[in-house]
Amino acid sequence: MSQIALDVEAVSRFVKLFRHGSRGSASFSSQVVYEGLMAKSSAPSFPQPRLVSTTQDLADSLIRLREERFLTIDTEFMRERTYWPELCLVQIGGANDVVLIDTLAEGLDLAPLADLLADESVLKVFHAARQDLEIFLYLFDALPTPVFDTQVAAMVAGYGDQVGYDSLVGSLTGHAIDKSHRFTDWSVRPLTPAQLTYAAGDVTWLRLVYERLVKKLEQEKRLEWVSAEMAELADPATFRADPEKQWERLRARTGNRRMLGILRAVAALREREAQRVNVPRQRLLKDESLLEIAATAPATVDALARVRGISRGLAEGRTGQGLLEAVKAAQALPDSELPRLPKGRSKDAPRPSAALMALLKVLLTTCCEDHDVAPKLVASMDDLEALALDPSVPNPLLSGWRKRVFGDAALALRNGDIALAVKKGKVDLIPCESSAK
Repeated sequence: MSQIALDVEAVSRFVKLFRHGSRGSASFSSQVVYEGLMAKSSAPSFPQPRLVSTTQDLADSLIRLREERFLTIDTEFMRERTYWPELCLVQIGGANDVVLIDTLAEGLDLAPLADLLADESVLKVFHAARQDLEIFLYLFDALPTPVFDTQVAAMVAGYGDQVGYDSLVGSLTGHAIDKSHRFTDWSVRPLTPAQLTYAAGDVTWLRLVYERLVKKLEQEKRLEWVSAEMAELADPATFRADPEKQWERLRARTGNRRMLGILRAVAALREREAQRVNVPRQRLLKDESLLEIAATAPATVDALARVRGISRGLAEGRTGQGLLEAVKAAQALPDSELPRLPKGRSKDAPRPSAALMALLKVLLTTCCEDHDVAPKLVASMDDLEALALDPSVPNPLLSGWRKRVFGDAALALRNGDIALAVKKGKVDLIPCESSAK
């Protein structure tokens, strides 16, 4: 990773603007701040990262960090062979400190880290936070709070859908970062100097990214949009897989409720068993095997062993016995307790006009281009279909900032009050004659 040091005068001006929230002339913009900083930038210098591997060193290192207004945090972990992530390294960046926590060090107690993550006076900044938050929830049975996700913020600020960290650093700082160790095995010890440098880069550059994003969002009065999106990241249910709902992920192509009941039972059994033995659910049992079990309802070990992807050993073992019991229990359920396909998935469910959906998608793209925000953040396909079918049903597109960006225009289009036209190579919204009278 190349290291840079911004001109001190330029940084001072930026920090002053950031802290006090410039409310200058309309010509002042985030682009001016960005261009001014880039003109002054040469090669910034970041704090030297420090690797800690003992409980006392960890506690001492985090004392200063708890005095910070915000911290940048990232993790390195392995999950290819396990259900639960194996945390290998935690990186924390402050204004003057970068701490790398070797979570695999023998005898290391992570309690000081848990205390820091729970400290509500310090903002924790992540990029693409979901997997990091899931890890901390698993370790400490609590989510870090409060949290700011720069990937979500970047979508609000118009940097595209799920922008990568390296791309965002390049867009906001003009510098490329080294991602050569992205797929390294972080469980191998000792960690190399190159790995530590790479890991530190994931939190040092993030401070600059966060500050510049916040400044841009403040100027555009969109910080409240980001705050609304962060609510999902504060809910533990976001990160905890509910075994009883895993069947919905499998996209069964049937309305047979008995078959769906069996699928729900065996999918829940697989989820619990994968958690118990700590292997990825697909490695334990493929989705296709669950769907075949639901369709054939095997009642014996021999019948189960004939299912594609089920070995004789698995059929005869604890998992096989559990699957057979799950099938039997599901077959005994009364009809009233059997599941139905989620709304909109049934073959008999009403479908919106394909032409109307196409128009709404074009309108969504147009509105998002006008507001410089990522379409994926504004509306899901389910949201669009629900709006097309019945605008009287509660819909996130018809409240808050989404309503201002897209919902009002979508209702107008659906009601025939506006039309879409192409002018000078760009889609434009024009009032219809009937609505103008």
